[in-house]
Amino acid sequence: MKLRIKIAGPKVHDVGYRVFLLTGAMNLALPGFSAYNWTEEGEQQVIALAEGDEVRMAAFRQYIKANKPAMAEVSDIAIKEYDGDVGHTGGYAMMCSFVQLNKAIPLLLDIRDDLKVVKMNTGMIPQIAENTKPVPQILEEVIGLREDMASQHEDVRAIKKRIGLR
Repeated sequence: MKLRIKIAGPKVHDVGYRVFLLTGAMNLALPGFSAYNWTEEGEQQVIALAEGDEVRMAAFRQYIKANKPAMAEVSDIAIKEYDGDVGHTGGYAMMCSFVQLNKAIPLLLDIRDDLKVVKMNTGMIPQIAENTKPVPQILEEVIGLREDMASQHEDVRAIKKRIGLR
């Protein structure tokens, strides 16, 4: 069974809808799934093509109707049978990974550059070094306390044994 699903609304793009639908398709082990963003007459749409047995497709249909990404604003969901090609779910998942990575890389580079500026402007590097100087001493104290507790544990065992407790 193959379906064409059109999800329309004022905010269905850039809210993770395609990845959300992919997750549902993968959780139901649908062999075929792909999706793309579309705009028609100024209306945002996500078009999904899905393929699987009738039981899984019924579950997918229910998943789509009952759930949506948190930031999405949906006004209509239209589901109809489809007789065209549907891509393999695994291939679509790989493509989505690259799309998401492509979105993340510029943001991560900006964050890295911003952190460099913050460190230079605030002198954080010397402060961090100063604040972490006592860490080895604290670690030694914690190890010593654990050793003391271990010996006390043995003393408690010996006392319990003498008075007949387990």
